[in-house]
Formats: sequence, C-alpha cells, structure tokens
Amino acid sequence: MKKIEVVAAIIHDADGRIFATQRGYGDFKDLWEFPGGKMEPGESPEQALVREIWEELETRIVVERLVRTIEWDYPQFHLTMHCFWCHVESGQLTLKEHEAARWLSAQLLDSVEWLPADLQIIDDIRRQL
Repeated sequence: MKKIEVVAAIIHDADGRIFATQRGYGDFKDLWEFPGGKMEPGESPEQALVREIWEELETRIVVERLVRTIEWDYPQFHLTMHCFWCHVESGQLTLKEHEAARWLSAQLLDSVEWLPADLQIIDDIRRQL
C-alpha cells in the first residue's frame, strides 16, 4: 500500500477556537480538515508545516508542539499525519486552496464533516481547549 506522510496545523486563537478548512478538490472535496500538507525530502515536520501554511494560507505560524501522530488507512493509501498545536504569528489566513474555512469553538467541533483521519484527533483537541 502507498504511504503518505503529512503535517497538519491545529491553529488556535486567543478565544480558544480552532481553524478548520474545507477541501475544494479531489476525492474528499467538501470534507473538513486541518490545513497542512506533504513533507518534502529533508524537511522536519515543523519546517514542512510552516512552508505549507504559508503556501496555502499566506500566513506565518508558530509551531508550538506535537499533539499526536495519526496513522490511518484510506482505501488507496496509508496516511501518517503529524498534528501540531500552532498559532498565527502574522497574516490573514487567506484561502488559496480551500473552499471555505471556519473558526470552531470546542462546542462546534462536531458541526462539520471531518476527513476520517482528522476526526481521530478531535477529542484530543477538545480536552486541550
């Protein structure tokens, strides 16, 4: 089975909300996820996350700490997703690849349809908010 390693930003704000994005393309179009993407050769997960968020959202983030690494089998591939707690350093979270975005409080985390792998970390996030 093909293996893909990615990083995901759990971006939080001062009000305790989490930034979620809706995919605008591909097999999982319209489902919600934490922004991020594939690591490039030679990059640390933190470096990849800073680059990916800049490319996708034109925003500089501070990567605070690893929350959890998710291992998930999709039908076509196995996903390893390193999920990091982050906050915005500068920028406006401009959507360049996503269809929509929302800031979600702990009570609203279940109000969107998450990708299966992303759904695995929702309880961890809720406990930390």
